[in-house]
Amino acid sequence: MPAKSQSQQKAAGAALSAKRGETKVGDLQGASKSMYESMSEKELDEMASTKRKGKPEHKSKS
Repeated sequence: MPAKSQSQQKAAGAALSAKRGETKVGDLQGASKSMYESMSEKELDEMASTKRKGKPEHKSKS
């Protein structure tokens, strides 16, 4: 499942880093913390590796 926005991709990257033990889980907040708890490492990797070109900074609420 690819990221729909750049901010979603960044949150997935932060959660993936914590899953791999590269950063502390306690440093996570907001979306990245919930992604860490609810998604597998493979899902996070797929979302974080999405190309950023053409993605909005934030997903629209519609």
